[in-house]
Amino acid sequence: MTATDFIVAIELGSSKITGIAGKKLPDGGIQILALASENASDCIRKGVIYNLDKTTLSLTSIIKKLESSLKASIGKVYIGMGGQSLRTIRNTEVRHLDEETKISQELIDAIEDSNRGVPIVGYQILGVAPQEYKVGNDLIVEPKGVQTDHIEGRFLNIIARKNVKENIYQCCEYVPIGIADDAEDLIAPLALADAVLTSSEKRSGCVLVDFGADTTTVSIYKNNILRHLAVIPLGGSNITKDICSQQIEEDDAEALKIRFGQAYTEPKEGDDENKEYTLEGRCSINAILLEEIIEARLNEILDNIVNQISLSGYEGKLLAGAILTGGGINLKNMEEAFVKRTKIDKVRMAKETQISLKGIEIKKDGSLNTLIALLAAGKENCCLPMSESITPEPVKKPATSTVIEGQLFTSDGRSKAEVEEEEELKRQQEKAAILAKQKAEKEALEAERKRKAECEELIQEAVKLKNEEKFSDALKKLKKASAMNIAEKEGAIQAIQQEVTELKEKNSITGKLANFFTKILDED
Repeated sequence: MTATDFIVAIELGSSKITGIAGKKLPDGGIQILALASENASDCIRKGVIYNLDKTTLSLTSIIKKLESSLKASIGKVYIGMGGQSLRTIRNTEVRHLDEETKISQELIDAIEDSNRGVPIVGYQILGVAPQEYKVGNDLIVEPKGVQTDHIEGRFLNIIARKNVKENIYQCCEYVPIGIADDAEDLIAPLALADAVLTSSEKRSGCVLVDFGADTTTVSIYKNNILRHLAVIPLGGSNITKDICSQQIEEDDAEALKIRFGQAYTEPKEGDDENKEYTLEGRCSINAILLEEIIEARLNEILDNIVNQISLSGYEGKLLAGAILTGGGINLKNMEEAFVKRTKIDKVRMAKETQISLKGIEIKKDGSLNTLIALLAAGKENCCLPMSESITPEPVKKPATSTVIEGQLFTSDGRSKAEVEEEEELKRQQEKAAILAKQKAEKEALEAERKRKAECEELIQEAVKLKNEEKFSDALKKLKKASAMNIAEKEGAIQAIQQEVTELKEKNSITGKLANFFTKILDED
């Protein structure tokens, strides 16, 4: 049966790139319709794309596998942003008001926009977690309607290197596949927190630790607000590579870790120092040496987690303790190791999300939790509506076929393989045409949004400056703004004239200045 309504999510993991398709159910659960994965060790490092060509091939393969299971074409996907450079930084925006004023939504929006515009060299802001607003001496989450002459907006900006997002978009363009409109800034650790943590844990305060292959992500919540986020560039593969230093192949080292490894072992008297762990005669390692390697590397990761909790300023304030997830939590005695090293007594092992799943059975070991979270965050139907975008060609009478020397040929002399290849090429061309159209429409909307934003910024600059020379400079900028067309300029000028009239009525500017301002406008 062909699926026509589904959501598709892809996780760019350091060990595997995994794609999933599912349908949301009325009860809040998700029905899993398809699952596919490809090895990512040669194209993803520390959760970030470093080989565009190989990542594109892996994505193409995953999309084809999912489409084969769904018996439908995929038009767009949800991909979460993550990786080594992802972290949070704090920022404060201050507004001094001339007099006691009731805080409006427009003022709050202006403060938030100002925060979004903070330049960070080499990085871009992917998301913002508003903290509290300081109004007078009080910290308030919702300041709208409060009277004050001073307000401070405190923000936690989630940033990453610019190429993180750019590389994802490039690979999707090469596939070709679109990114869902509401997934442009989908941040994987935030989606994971929404799917794994309970509302009580977020409110009471907790640290969510996602143990991955190349990275370990630490997210800290308190009073239902994200307070700190950092990606530690250490993970399960660091343990495996240390085992490899004992002249053991990587696959065998991983197998030894999974089969015999323990995150923590109680020292016992009389332990056999010569005990060996063996893999079907392929390789062996001294048992005590394996334990020492694993504990040393794991303690390094745990010490970094403790350091991030300390940097957040919420050490000792996380009443709900720690929630551990990700594929790395399956190491034996992981909970005991975490408690002993971090001194956090309250620990929950989250091997599955809070979301009810039906359909295809998936592993419940924590390794797919981020993928499920990205799927749950999706809202748009990802099915490519071919019939709505492409005018179907007239139905042709099927060619008759015959078998010649064991090969199937049509009446026009083409083999079955050639016919199938032509049909597949045609489908790909139709899909590319639809995606190109969607991309052009999206770019046009984005260009319009940027023009409007520039227009609004120039208007604000003009009306706030109470100086004839400054007014003149602002207007010259407005008139020369290359991003605005004539109609937009005229609209901006009318808006400024209205602002001037209102300011004059309020005696905020002199009549002389208003007349001068209007004169400059009339010169255009």
